[in-house]
Amino acid sequence: MIKKIILLLSFVLLMAGCSSTPQVDVKEKETITFLNYSSNGGQEATLTAMVEAFNVAYPDIIVEVETLGYADYFTQLATRVAGGSAPDVFELNIENFRAYADKGAIAKLDTSSVDISQIYPKTLTAFQIAGEQYGLPTKFSNVVLIYNKDLFDQAGVEYPTADWTWEDELAAAEKIRALGDDIYGIFRPIQTWEFYKTVAQNGGSMMNADQTTFTLNSSENVEALSMMVARINDSNVTPNAEQMGGMGDWDLFKSGRLGMIVTGIWAFGDFSANCDFDWDIAVEPGIKVNATHFFSDALVVSSDSKVHDAATKFAAFISGSGEAALLRANANWDLPVALTDEVEAAYMAITPPANKQAVFDSLNHLVMPPSLEYFNMVADELQIYLGKAVSGELTAQEALDQAQASVSSKFSK
Repeated sequence: MIKKIILLLSFVLLMAGCSSTPQVDVKEKETITFLNYSSNGGQEATLTAMVEAFNVAYPDIIVEVETLGYADYFTQLATRVAGGSAPDVFELNIENFRAYADKGAIAKLDTSSVDISQIYPKTLTAFQIAGEQYGLPTKFSNVVLIYNKDLFDQAGVEYPTADWTWEDELAAAEKIRALGDDIYGIFRPIQTWEFYKTVAQNGGSMMNADQTTFTLNSSENVEALSMMVARINDSNVTPNAEQMGGMGDWDLFKSGRLGMIVTGIWAFGDFSANCDFDWDIAVEPGIKVNATHFFSDALVVSSDSKVHDAATKFAAFISGSGEAALLRANANWDLPVALTDEVEAAYMAITPPANKQAVFDSLNHLVMPPSLEYFNMVADELQIYLGKAVSGELTAQEALDQAQASVSSKFSK
């Protein structure tokens, strides 16, 4: 009897000990896959740091990152999406965003449970369809006028200001061109992506306001294209293909033989490392009004994802968190969309260029191409006729008349 009592007491004590042990609620971790291209070739460590910061905020979400080169990215992505093996989160540029959205490959995002309040509003709008958010931007960039201060000094020309027009730019370019046979004043490419921005500077557009009709051969557009072509064929302040001799426009600028180049802010790192002369930037000159490019990349969530909420949290963190934005700013990796005071200060502190304020001033003049699933095909078709205008085979009027007829017959809704 005594032994039974002892055993019973032992059992009671054992159970009491077990009941006093706190119960740990172990939450099962979720894994999301993330495919990107923009960290390739120099920013892999920055992306890794962003993911680590995300893991601090969301320790129950594991992120498996895969990085591809841009040249292969969209081919592989299209194959995976078509095959039903799309990553949970993947990167899209603004040029390809609409195509994936129209195919139903990306999900509408519920942003009610994530913080996107710090994101620059225009970048959010760029990835909306009918007012619904389908992508969260991570970074954006614009285009500025970058100039060689040494050549300006040699030519006795005042440095560009935010008030400059194409007339001011041409006057400076002609004086710089006069410095030598192999020195040129200004470079802008003549291609579709430059065309849609330049015609906007002249009050024109590629399509009407509701994007139902192409307007390629409007008088404003013809005038703008004539000005672009004249820089090469008349004043020759811009070199032609033969004069370039296979050299790229960035290389020409870095060689010290080009006074001005209209290009993206993503050139800053390269020019800082490889220019042996002083250079700075200004807001890109307009014709009748100012207008400059808007480029952006976003993270989207696959419509087939089984971890939609976790994927949305990751996209929102990389897009809108101060931690990710500051990492991007300190790495000089384009312009973060979460433009907090701290982020702006960090971005401004990295020089050259000294006049980084011009980057922010240019945000007042952003324009985008028509939002069409097939815009890349339109761009290729238009390029044929722009090339004929540059070569002199067609006048600007003839080139855009023929482009209007061809593009309208092939791509009108």
